[in-house]
Amino acid sequence: MDALVEFKTEDGALVVVEGVDEGSGARMVSRGDGPAQAARTFESALDGVRAAAESALRVFRDGTLRPDSVELEFGVKLSAEAGAVIAKGAAEGHLVVKLSWSPEPARPDAGTAGRS
Repeated sequence: MDALVEFKTEDGALVVVEGVDEGSGARMVSRGDGPAQAARTFESALDGVRAAAESALRVFRDGTLRPDSVELEFGVKLSAEAGAVIAKGAAEGHLVVKLSWSPEPARPDAGTAGRS
């Protein structure tokens, strides 16, 4: 099991998450048996994921495709040092994009429009 990481929200609430194992290098440590304290707020840890979502939405909405809806799914892992990172899934990265279009409404037949 990865270590627990405690984030504080901007409102002061505590959010404890299972953090990613950061492998080698410097590590956050906790005092006693409690979770490691994150270096930033929960909201600021998610800033990079929000920026990635905004960028992806811009790409899919501002092209020739013009879908009626765009759905993005990110796998996100939280780290005491790095904040939120897009999680590696079965492929190299975890990002699912769903685009959808609604069918055009049926138009009345021009030949029958004037008949009663």
